[in-house]
This record gives sequence, C-alpha cells and structure tokens, in this order.
Amino acid sequence: MCGIVGLHLRDASLEPRLGSLLTGMLGQMVDRGPDSAGVAVYGNPVFSPAGESSVSVLDAPSDLATAVGDALGVTVGALDLAPTTVLHAPVPATLLADTVRTLAPTATVIGFGDDVTVLKGTGDPRDLAETFGLPAASGRQGVGHTRMATESAVTAAGSHPFAVGPDQCLVHNGSFSNHLSIKRELEDEGVVFDSENDTEVGARFVAKHLAEGADLEKALRLLGERFDGFYTLLVSTSDSFAVVRDPIACKPAIVAECDAYVAMASEFRALAGLPDIADARIFEPEPDRVYVWRR
Repeated sequence: MCGIVGLHLRDASLEPRLGSLLTGMLGQMVDRGPDSAGVAVYGNPVFSPAGESSVSVLDAPSDLATAVGDALGVTVGALDLAPTTVLHAPVPATLLADTVRTLAPTATVIGFGDDVTVLKGTGDPRDLAETFGLPAASGRQGVGHTRMATESAVTAAGSHPFAVGPDQCLVHNGSFSNHLSIKRELEDEGVVFDSENDTEVGARFVAKHLAEGADLEKALRLLGERFDGFYTLLVSTSDSFAVVRDPIACKPAIVAECDAYVAMASEFRALAGLPDIADARIFEPEPDRVYVWRR
C-alpha cells in the first residue's frame, strides 16, 4: 500500500502555491506510506534555473559540484537537500547526468532534465517535505509518493518517483508480478538499473519507448500489454500528466479536474483541501484506460 499525489496546474496564478498544495496532499497520504517519500517539481526557478539543466543525486560526494564544473568548464550550482543533492549548470541535461555518473560512480542519479527536480528520502513524508523546502516551492506541476515497502528495502533510492528519462517521472501504487523477466529483457538490450524495485522496471520500459518515438499514451498502452499485476500509475513529463490503472482497477485512484488544475490522488482526502474543489469534476479513472492531460 502506497500513496500517490499529483497536481497539474492550468491556472498560472496558482504556481506560487504548487509546493504548499502538494505538501498538504502528501501529508494526507502518510498512513499509506510512512517509510519514505519523494516528490518531483516542474518549473521551479530555484531548483532548476531558467537556461540550465539540473540533476538530482543521492550519495553525492561533497566536492561533486566542483568536480563536475571542472570537467565541463562551467559553473555548477548545488543545493544540499539531504539526502538529495541537486546540481544545475548551463549544459544539456544528459551531459550533466552522464558527467555525474562518470565522476561519482557510487552515487545514484535519481532525476535529470531541463525542467524537473526530483527529491527523495526515508522517514516521515511530512518531515521530508520540510527538509526539501517543498511548502515554499513554486512550479507548474508536481507529483509525490509515500511508500510502504513490500518487495525491496526501505532506502531513498528505492522510493518514488523513478525518473530515468529526461524530464520524466513515474510513481506507482501496487506491484508488477512479472517485472524480473522484463528486467532481464531490458538488461539484454543494454538498459542499466539502479535498484531492485519493480517500479524502476516500469519506468525504464516507458522511458525506452519514449526514446524510441512513442508518445506517452502509446508507451503506457505498451506497458499494459506487457506487465502483469495490480497497479495505479501516475506518469509525468515536462508537458504531460498521465494516469492509468490495471485492467481490474484493484488499486485506488481519484481525479479532480477543473479549469484551474488536474489533480490525482490515491484517496479523495488528499484532494479535499485544494482550491475550488467543490466545483471540480471528480471521478475514478476507468480500468485499463490511459488518461493524458497536456499543457
């Protein structure tokens, strides 16, 4: 049992409140996942300054920003949001992430892109939100997850979101029963994994198909054809926000849609505090149907 929350803003006047709204939503899901938590924020000028890419790292050495800056010949900014370190620099996101992996092989890249910052940690999700500075964070889109570990250890690396492609994030409530066989197939194709978590297999599968030219809806339909199990997924990119449930719809999900935003959570109580929620269209996503909202 885990908790999912997500907020896709349509009304720019709400962007200064994104972090505080997401914090409130996350706090309502603590009893669904008290072990660890993670969030991804899109469009925050502190985490990801305009004109620069960013990379989120776990177990980063203290001199990583200096080493990366020396290697790339640019100034690299750093934010210490322990256990996550966020680096940003005026270079392509993939180059920045690859340089971190080369210079810090024992560290783990947990997110990268031109627009997204991923923050993860273990412990009470409410405490982690404060550590991340989430209540004060602005942005136009965010996703969050509270984890109750079932099939892998309680670690920051094992928490969600899994953000393995540029500006991509996936959070998951449920389990994939055949993930190991799909993982072996992906490894045979050269895909490298950072954890033993079944969710990472789903994220790597989606990222591979996006990189090969599929749109997000197609990638999630392909996932539904290959993966067995019970799941609700929330998947985001810099311009998309998508929800899909397994064909039995075993895991809960609720969506609120109005002119100002689209919000999704595992339970309605995480949506109840949103502005103008009384005027939103509230519905449960249908089984095996991919819902996508775009900017």
